[in-house]
Amino acid sequence: MKLIILDQAGVINQSSDTFVKTPDEWIAIPGSLEATARLTHAGYRVIIATNQSGIGRGLLDMATYNAINDKMYKAVSHAGGRIDAIFFCPHTQTDNCACRKPATGLFGEIMQRYGVNLSSVPAVGDSLKDLHTAAAVGAIPMLVLTGNGPITQQSGELPENTRIFADLSAVADALVGTE
Repeated sequence: MKLIILDQAGVINQSSDTFVKTPDEWIAIPGSLEATARLTHAGYRVIIATNQSGIGRGLLDMATYNAINDKMYKAVSHAGGRIDAIFFCPHTQTDNCACRKPATGLFGEIMQRYGVNLSSVPAVGDSLKDLHTAAAVGAIPMLVLTGNGPITQQSGELPENTRIFADLSAVADALVGTE
């Protein structure tokens, strides 16, 4: 089974300093939906692992988060792709939970649900949290230069062997080629 783990905001959709709080605020990054479709067609199971502290902060409730995800699912499907599952942490940084990246709890849940080791699984993100979580479980950290990617790249704190790509479309090109 081929898996790829994606962060949500900054990888698939545009991120916001004030959080994506409604379906109307969810805007796909150009090319991300088509890239997800290409990964799907190449046999990848596309999994999202995302921190969603806006829920814990009371900025949106679960019904609204589900509506945002429904919009994303439909947009990806319309492009010909599929998202197999979303694993999310609703907690804030002060909750000290085991699931908020850079903790590895979400990735542990993925391993348990799919019965796989994540070594050599590509894990795509735009922040140090995403990359350090990937490295901690032996996944391949992949930085995209969308969202917070440029700031992350300049941090000088990238895990060893981090691969850098312009966007999710470039990741798909590297993994499945261009057609």
